Amino acid sequence: MRYLIDIHTDERDRQQRLEDDVRRGLTARRKSLPPKYFYDRAGSLLFERITELPEYYLTRTEAALLGEIVPDLFREFFPDEIVEIGAGSAEKTRRILDTVSAGGRPVRYLPLDVDRQTLESSAARLLADYAGLQVHAVVADFERDLAHVPPAGGRRLALFLGSTIGNLDPRARRRLLVGLRGLLPDRRDRLLLGVDLVKDVKILEAAYDDSAGVTREFNRNILRVVNRDVAGDFAPETFRHCAFYNEAAARIEMHLVADSAQRVTLHRLGLDVHFRAGESIWTESSYKFTRASVERMLTEAGLALRAWRVDPSNYFALVWASSA
Repeated sequence: MRYLIDIHTDERDRQQRLEDDVRRGLTARRKSLPPKYFYDRAGSLLFERITELPEYYLTRTEAALLGEIVPDLFREFFPDEIVEIGAGSAEKTRRILDTVSAGGRPVRYLPLDVDRQTLESSAARLLADYAGLQVHAVVADFERDLAHVPPAGGRRLALFLGSTIGNLDPRARRRLLVGLRGLLPDRRDRLLLGVDLVKDVKILEAAYDDSAGVTREFNRNILRVVNRDVAGDFAPETFRHCAFYNEAAARIEMHLVADSAQRVTLHRLGLDVHFRAGESIWTESSYKFTRASVERMLTEAGLALRAWRVDPSNYFALVWASSA
């Protein structure tokens, strides 16, 4: 059988977690919403537009870097299976599959993502294009469910690309990396991690506040998600998009700032949320890294840096790591 799927979260689970996250985040002293709720259908389409903007260097830089380094990395290590965390459409994964499955070589691909529809559609495309591929998809939340990834069946490569790790605060980051280490039972197994690097503040801030205003609409879309899923009455246009680099914390912060004092009712939660003029909802952190900070976080999680590859502009790094 070339295709299997395991389901460890469903729409009921997602709805309950969303309600808990919204209640907790909007009743906190400093209001916040988790960035994973950007990505409904409209939000995903907006993010696709963001990746094509001239200011947003991350996606194209990582993709180009992958194309350059994959042949060299796989001279050292050739996996029998690939685990991808937050797999999405798996488009970047093709650069790896083109190499490791050449000539119909059998490879098992284990994508983990919370969106079953995306996993199923990407699996169908990959199975049509790679004759030796088997897909064992896992519908799950990577922050909670890494233990549900099936046991290794050979040399394993784990992928966590897109600098998604930068959306996690240090404690959650360490917890996730410890979980990733657990997916690599053999010291010869490898992790390929994408990280965005500290760079000129103007470049960083422009990537999250583009001149066309696409990121503004992407940020506001989280309020539309809340309106739909908990029967809220946010007026997204009354919240201003604000993105800035917090140098002390080495992170971009995205906020939605209330233009005026207002009350928002979340009917499904039986909750009224009051905003002062100028009060914000913190919607995303995107941490930026240096080689030294990456080595520290790997060491703390029981991982070791094996190779460090950066693009010519020193904007983005791909990290090749293993269990220590």
